[in-house]
Amino acid sequence: MRTFFGMILGALLLVCGVYIYDSVQTSSVASGQAATTNRTLVNWDVAAADLKALKNRVHEEWVKIASK
Repeated sequence: MRTFFGMILGALLLVCGVYIYDSVQTSSVASGQAATTNRTLVNWDVAAADLKALKNRVHEEWVKIASK
């Protein structure tokens, strides 16, 4: 159980860390050359679309399993 909890916590910390890094790097407060050359590590629009597709697929499978 500890191992599973550690993996979940590690994944959450990784995602939060990358999100914070991307937020700081692409902040509207930043200006000048640094603001235009830095790119985000994650394309958050694509990640959100993939998460939505995953949620829909899991929901459809759950309905299929629950209807049996």
